[in-house]
Amino acid sequence: MSNVAAAAVVQGCRLLEPSDVMEIQQGDQVNLTSDVGTFQVIGVDGEHDRCWIRRWPMEPKLGSPVFEVSLQQISAVGL
Repeated sequence: MSNVAAAAVVQGCRLLEPSDVMEIQQGDQVNLTSDVGTFQVIGVDGEHDRCWIRRWPMEPKLGSPVFEVSLQQISAVGL
């Protein structure tokens, strides 16, 4: 039986995904569409289209709180 919904995997990317998808990894710096600051990626859940970020650079002594956002709310630094 054929499964037409299955995506072939080639070098870590699915062929059915658009080629302009931004790939982010833990430690990357990103911008939010709703904020002018820079943020650091703490974790990524691509299956649920979410990631956890904190403001970068971190606030002295207190650190920066981590919060969850949709992957559609972020862009590469400078874009």
